[in-house]
Amino acid sequence: MTNLWVYAPWFGALVLALLLVGLIAASGMIRYIGNDRVAIVEKLWSPTGSIRSGIIALSGEAGFQPDVLRGGLHFFVPFQYRLHVQPLVTIPQGRIGYVFARDGRPLSADQALAANAEDTDFQQTRAFLEGGGQKGPQRKILREGSYAINLAQFVVVTKDETFALQLSSADTALLDQMAEVIEARDGFEPVVIKDADDQIGVVTVHDGPGLASGEIIAPAVGADPADPKTFHNSFQEPEKFLAAGGRKGRQLQVLVEGTYYVNRLFATVERIAKTVIEVGQVGVVVSYTGAAGVDTSGEGYRHGELVETGRRGVWSDPLLPGKYAFNTYAGRITMVPTTNFILKWEAQAIGSHKFDENLAEVSLITKDAFEPTLPVSVVVHIDYRKAPLVIQRFGDIKRLVEQTLDPMVSAYFKNIGQTRTLIELLQDRSQIQSLSSEDMKAKFGVYNLELQEVLIGTPRPNAAGDDQIERILTQLRQRQIADEQVGTYERQKLAAQKERELREAEAQAKQQTAITESELSIKVQQNQGRANLARSEQEAEQTRTLARAEADQMQFLGAGEAKKVVALAAAEAERVTKVGLAQAKAIESQVAASGGPRFQLARQVAERFAEALETSGVDVVPKVQIAGGAQGGSGGVLQALMTLLMAEKLDLPLSVLDGEPPAPAPEPETAKA
Repeated sequence: MTNLWVYAPWFGALVLALLLVGLIAASGMIRYIGNDRVAIVEKLWSPTGSIRSGIIALSGEAGFQPDVLRGGLHFFVPFQYRLHVQPLVTIPQGRIGYVFARDGRPLSADQALAANAEDTDFQQTRAFLEGGGQKGPQRKILREGSYAINLAQFVVVTKDETFALQLSSADTALLDQMAEVIEARDGFEPVVIKDADDQIGVVTVHDGPGLASGEIIAPAVGADPADPKTFHNSFQEPEKFLAAGGRKGRQLQVLVEGTYYVNRLFATVERIAKTVIEVGQVGVVVSYTGAAGVDTSGEGYRHGELVETGRRGVWSDPLLPGKYAFNTYAGRITMVPTTNFILKWEAQAIGSHKFDENLAEVSLITKDAFEPTLPVSVVVHIDYRKAPLVIQRFGDIKRLVEQTLDPMVSAYFKNIGQTRTLIELLQDRSQIQSLSSEDMKAKFGVYNLELQEVLIGTPRPNAAGDDQIERILTQLRQRQIADEQVGTYERQKLAAQKERELREAEAQAKQQTAITESELSIKVQQNQGRANLARSEQEAEQTRTLARAEADQMQFLGAGEAKKVVALAAAEAERVTKVGLAQAKAIESQVAASGGPRFQLARQVAERFAEALETSGVDVVPKVQIAGGAQGGSGGVLQALMTLLMAEKLDLPLSVLDGEPPAPAPEPETAKA
């Protein structure tokens, strides 16, 4: 007993301490919070009373307080606060967390999600509410990381866990429904579009104002990165999308290869295949959206309008071969082959493009009342620049074939069949084919098609069991056999003739030696004759050459001699001229001295006569002299005769010749007067 009383004070103190600790713990004066936890403070009573709306007390009222407590010891007024310790909100790598606000302003009529400020991270409850934050599901999402969030105000839904302070069973049902919607949209993970999949993402926005009247798809907005205020980063920033004028509904802008953290409550993404235009094709775009465009088809085209790229209607420029991120909800792309393709009017033959799957042989009625069918094939080409005209006019190639080309081709060959008999159809196939190719090129050109060639086959029976065409073919075969027999006989005749020629050749070959020797002898003689002829021609040519040389020499010598003679003659003439001139002057002087020209001439004649008599040896004085005349002159008869002749020739009086001076000329009458 003594020993127990010794320890009694200590025991009492211990009990008192335990009671004090229990009282403190029960009163909530001191609380410890781990560093991986947050504490949501609930104020049990307050002098200012309770909050009048919402669940968060911003002015110290009783209720859930906006600020959370982090790790460490915290001291409180006894029996006034209750702490709700919750784990930090943790979002794993590559996952998305969705936030639901329990308190805040209500959503407007056109809102599906609450708006958020750009810097909102939901860790500052007071700033969220005082800044006008709205209750309900939020547009902004949480990316990877840990967040100290007041779970009385916000609920964070992730793929593996829902972070929330349980308030009522109704909250649980609402949050479960929200999680199911997100899971159905695969919204807890980002949108990943791989290049290898050749896909694009078509976005449908579920929040914001609706589309304008007449629109079926929302136009692209805020797609320019140069404008950071409106660039919504491929729908990852909803507030910027709406600020740029974005509207709810299916969007024209699509997502291409990449990873996108898109709030699936704000926008869902549908994956569709890229538009692939193979080589040998072009894609004609019919756009369902965009502003109205100006017709570019020209004044002469009245089958519809073509518009510029991006406008509503048929684009004037087709898409060339390649891959395109084309939103097929915003338009339609019709593939048009640019390589040659064949259309077959034949029931059992269908091309890979299947444009001709509904075509059959052309039924004919011939001139001789047969009713065969004619298989026809047409090779067609479409210029890629004219492809929009074709699609704009007919809608697609198959419709063009069935509604236009089929009746046109059938009618053409029906007309051909009515002008020919069945045999003519069989025999004139090549001619008909060439003629139809030329005629139908212009017809196809009207529809912006280029006809390359028309191919026709052999007419066939129209019904099973009809052997009329076979009988015609049998007759043609028999006729051909007869023609072949005639040809055989002609060839046999030719063979007999050739055989005769062969025999003659063999006989000639037996005499070939003699023929060869004679031919060689003839050739030798011909060669010798040609040699003699060549030698003679050479000698003649040599003679002609020598003669030409000698003639040239004589010509040169003659020309020289002629020049010499001409020079000497010119010199002699000059000399004679000068001598004559000198003599003339002398004679003129003599004449003047003799009394005139006539007396000088008479003198000269007398002198020449005397010289002639002297040289001739004629006796001037006759040996027998006959004297006569009364005057008794000494001259005699000869002198008298000479005197008489000279007077007659010189027209002089005889007195002058006898030595008497001439009588003076009579003076003119004028002078006498």
